[in-house]
Amino acid sequence: MSVGEQGDFKFVELGEEAVEQQSTKPRERLEEPVEPTGPAETGSDTQPEKPSDKNPLTTPHTVHVKREPIDKHKLKRFFVLRPGAIEQAIEEIQSMMDEKEDGSVQSAWLLAEVDHWNNEKERIVLLAENSLLICKYDFIMLSCEHIQRIPLNCIDRICHGEFTFPQKSLDKREGEGLRILWDRQREPTFVSRWNPFSGDFPFCTFTEHPVLEASDKFTKMCALDQFRDQLTQAAQRAHEKKPVPGKANGVLVLKQPILIETYVGLMSFIGNQNKLGYCLARGNMGF
Repeated sequence: MSVGEQGDFKFVELGEEAVEQQSTKPRERLEEPVEPTGPAETGSDTQPEKPSDKNPLTTPHTVHVKREPIDKHKLKRFFVLRPGAIEQAIEEIQSMMDEKEDGSVQSAWLLAEVDHWNNEKERIVLLAENSLLICKYDFIMLSCEHIQRIPLNCIDRICHGEFTFPQKSLDKREGEGLRILWDRQREPTFVSRWNPFSGDFPFCTFTEHPVLEASDKFTKMCALDQFRDQLTQAAQRAHEKKPVPGKANGVLVLKQPILIETYVGLMSFIGNQNKLGYCLARGNMGF
């Protein structure tokens, strides 16, 4: 959670004016300021008071304390943070897996998928022994709506870096992302690029979930770097165990910008600002 910047405060050194008034020593040059070297010889033992260390204006964490309840209130709107919600979702998805095809589950992650139109979507990602499962789960109705299965031995590239857009694009996105590619020979068609609902792409892009700092448990589940490392190791083992004929074995990990080819981004701006891709409590509406 970030801390707000303090305002510009003007601090006044106490006691300097009193020393100059009480000193009887004449000044030789009025244009040069006289710096006091010690307490004034007036027979008084009193010394100028020093600024208190507990001054609220100089305490940097006071702003942090004021902003913390607001952020906690916003995080409570995510249904994934309800007690037992993420555990129930993972158990339900595991019951729908094919153990012969997917193998045992190695780890579970909570990430946000970014589509080709820069729309964020809440996803549960299961890293199994042979497959990568990308799951769309409804935390409101507690049901799994869609599962995308990607064989690990088909993954050939993993790219990570900052998001970039075309030069004339009005759309923007901060932060870093992770792109997984599994078919180097196939390129998206022109119709697929301009269709916001198209899923015919040989790659998927992820970024960190907004509940990353909700607790230690979700910090581990939303860590994008840890997910990248475990995915790379699992894909390497899958290539060695079951290589694909006519395809180079191994995974190439690249650090490069993640390009999202959107130019206007009006739909993604409205959707991402209102978190339409997340299961969120949006209040009551009535008359």
